[in-house]
Amino acid sequence: MRIISGYLKGKKILQPLDKTTRPLKDITKEAIFNIITHSNKFSVELDNSKVLDLFCGVGSFGVECLSRGAKYVTFVENYSKTLNILKQNIQNFKLKDKCEIITDNIFDESFLNNSTFKYEIIFLDPPYKENKVSQLLSNLFLKEILTDNGIIILHRHKKSVENFPLNFKILEEKIYGLSKVYFGILS
Repeated sequence: MRIISGYLKGKKILQPLDKTTRPLKDITKEAIFNIITHSNKFSVELDNSKVLDLFCGVGSFGVECLSRGAKYVTFVENYSKTLNILKQNIQNFKLKDKCEIITDNIFDESFLNNSTFKYEIIFLDPPYKENKVSQLLSNLFLKEILTDNGIIILHRHKKSVENFPLNFKILEEKIYGLSKVYFGILS
């Protein structure tokens, strides 16, 4: 896996050796950034944005955001084997001053209670078998951490059937190989 664009373009991202973590494929990642840049269904700027990367794994999405001009990324991961690789990637790319790592339980009600940021982009890439996505979206809505023009991007398996909360409005839905990507807002 590599960084596709920006000042870190072409650099390799360290990957886990075990199969517990599912890396975001380059083709899906590239398609997501093309939609962020060119969609007429929403308007979010990556330059100088703050990004929340939930279930971030080794950080490939957040690192890509930083490479393309994002101001700051909050990485959220709590699987220890993946967390160590995430830390190595951040160190290798000298990104410590542009990010933070949170290891809290994403589904805990107190998650992000002390957040000082509002985010332009929230990226969720939970395990395909994770069935509490609706609960997480509801919690994010209650936390009011998405900016007014912000976007939520959710990566799922193309055959998954989601029961989204009523306050999650899907603006765009795309399928890439085995992946389905939702672009939405909380209202």
